[in-house]
Amino acid sequence: MFNRIYAIAKKEVRQLSRDIRMLLLLFIFPLVLLVIFGYAVNFDVKHVQLAVYDRDKSSLSRDFVNMLASSEYFDLITHIENDSEIKELLDNQKVQCVLVIPEDLSQKFYSKQEAKVQVLIDGVNANSATIIRNYFNLATMNFSSKLSSDYLAVTGKASYLPIDFRPIFWFNPELKSTIFLIPGLIAMILIITGVVSITLSIVKEKELGTIEQINVSPLSALELIIGKTAPNIVISFIVAVIILAGGYFLFDITIKGSIILLAVTTLLYIIASLSMGILVSTIAESQQVAFQAASLISMLPSMLLSGFIFPIESMPVVIQVLTNITPAKFFMVILRDILIKGVGLEAFYMQVIYLLIFSLVLLAIATVRYKKSANA
Repeated sequence: MFNRIYAIAKKEVRQLSRDIRMLLLLFIFPLVLLVIFGYAVNFDVKHVQLAVYDRDKSSLSRDFVNMLASSEYFDLITHIENDSEIKELLDNQKVQCVLVIPEDLSQKFYSKQEAKVQVLIDGVNANSATIIRNYFNLATMNFSSKLSSDYLAVTGKASYLPIDFRPIFWFNPELKSTIFLIPGLIAMILIITGVVSITLSIVKEKELGTIEQINVSPLSALELIIGKTAPNIVISFIVAVIILAGGYFLFDITIKGSIILLAVTTLLYIIASLSMGILVSTIAESQQVAFQAASLISMLPSMLLSGFIFPIESMPVVIQVLTNITPAKFFMVILRDILIKGVGLEAFYMQVIYLLIFSLVLLAIATVRYKKSANA
């Protein structure tokens, strides 16, 4: 049995070494995806284009505007002199927001009345608009706190806060979206390369006609699947190491948890991904159809239904149930727990159990289907 499996694995390695296009697809394509998605899929909003309509024209209003412009989050584009310019700037997308400072800002502040400013934000992109609003809220709170501190320092009075609210963000203190997205990107790349590679490998045997020779040999369906998957498991592991290295050098993603636990769970995820590819290969009869089907069942679910970009908790209940069709959903939880949080198996053992069940079920179905197609 082991000799037959070794022979199939050796044959697979030789075929892969001769297929330069497949090797480029397996090793270069993941890095390209990592760079493109890592930099393009980013929810951080910086350099917001800002226009200011300062009707107060006081030192207080100038200090507030200077504080905004000196940060990396706002770029002061222009000053406005009348109301009619506001609509023109927002309509033509010359700015993303307009800060309107009322003419009585300093008067109300120094007379200890409530002073208000207005912010008009382009709300076409709801996510960016919400982030910009939060930036203004935080900037206004910080500026007000500074003014209060300066006033108390001059008067010699002591401040009193009944409730001192100081939020602390664990695991991702700077709230960088890249740190959250990169583990999901790793899971998506691994499932795409794994499913596509094993699918094309088996379907290629059908196109070349060598699958008939394998079927009449003493080789069993299980031995064929093991022999085919073993080299692809090694290749997928190499791809995983390349992606992790790229994540470290490009995005400063470090492994905070157990490397051994990461290796074991990654192996389980690779097997689950390859089992999907094996199942597709029992259905497809040409490499073109196999590639399209493998890309479809690996890329779309891992991007849309895994929690990679869109939170699963915000989806309708029916869609939440549907998300269980992709192992990427559960591996992303594992990756984020190990890479970002540094926690142990007790935090994600249910995800590990699911991946194990998923792999066994799909391998069993693929084996049965292959036997039927071979005997047909």
